[in-house]
Amino acid sequence: MVAQRAVLATWVALGITIAAAVALASGSTASAVVTAVLFVPWLMPLRGLLRGDRRTHAWATLCVAPYFVYGMTEVIANPAVRVAAALMMAASLAHFVTLVAFLRVTRPAGGTQAAPNP
Repeated sequence: MVAQRAVLATWVALGITIAAAVALASGSTASAVVTAVLFVPWLMPLRGLLRGDRRTHAWATLCVAPYFVYGMTEVIANPAVRVAAALMMAASLAHFVTLVAFLRVTRPAGGTQAAPNP
């Protein structure tokens, strides 16, 4: 399915930008901890994304927010990592958009939403 491949492609792109941002910022003693903290939310939805599970795609949108916030913080505060952080923001936004697009494309045809009461 094209939508699932797009989600996985943006997921990989986000991982690459996370690794680049961590590699550029790795001057501190806590870089291993920062790396672990950054990669945990990225890895959490992997199994469901590979299976094409709609529920995983729905809650995976929540896992994208930390990368956007981290990228925004680094763009403002750290000139050495500014380019990698901007790429992380762009990749996280693209991943979010593809997750939502996947949910829209794979929406059940029956219309599971409740009808409004008069």
